[in-house]
Amino acid sequence: MRNMIVASTSTIHGSGYLEYLLDDLIAVFKQENITELLFIPFARPAGISHDDYTQKVHHALLDHKIKVTGIHTIENKADALMNAQAIFTGGGNTFQLVKTLHNLELMQPLRKAIFNGTFYIGTSAGSNICGLNMRTTNDMPVVQPASFKTTGALGYNINPHYLDPVNGSTHMGETREQRIKEFHIYNNIPVIGLREGSYIRVQDKKEILHGAHTARVFLQNQSPIEVESGYDFAQLV
Repeated sequence: MRNMIVASTSTIHGSGYLEYLLDDLIAVFKQENITELLFIPFARPAGISHDDYTQKVHHALLDHKIKVTGIHTIENKADALMNAQAIFTGGGNTFQLVKTLHNLELMQPLRKAIFNGTFYIGTSAGSNICGLNMRTTNDMPVVQPASFKTTGALGYNINPHYLDPVNGSTHMGETREQRIKEFHIYNNIPVIGLREGSYIRVQDKKEILHGAHTARVFLQNQSPIEVESGYDFAQLV
């Protein structure tokens, strides 16, 4: 039974780190008696160290008495994943995250932990790895992973921080929608454009959109559609 929060971002404009998700997170922690969180800091946004990134999560949860441990400090990381009460993979660079997980042979143990029912939260890059592969990330390929395959905890891909075209913009680069269309030239995997402030709450076979925004669903050779909060993405696969 999967038990996940797959979020577009850790921080929305005008709020602190994890602040907009905190009530929902703490509700899950209390319901399931979770007091310890295993943090995966490998995405390293802006090059932050693993220790500093872990401390950032620690401070966000300090008032709620959740013990946060960085997986980088543990010798047997695969066992740590399998024995964790809850797992959080933070955002940053998806290439760096996926490379490290493959190099340490942790992608499959992470997948197994998720399907065993360990509560998982991913934000941004940590949500990218919930899909079938990382090919719809927005990140620069700063390193080369051994594989683009990710956990496959969801039957589709995520495009976090999804941005709509701005009317009247003079920007000549490709839009997110155009990039996803490029992906669909070669792949028939559904892609969810997840706007900031939105997340998917996965409970067993249900994958429900939460938040104030609609999400954009892209399917190969079809026009994209907007779906409202409450939509169940499980029907896509």
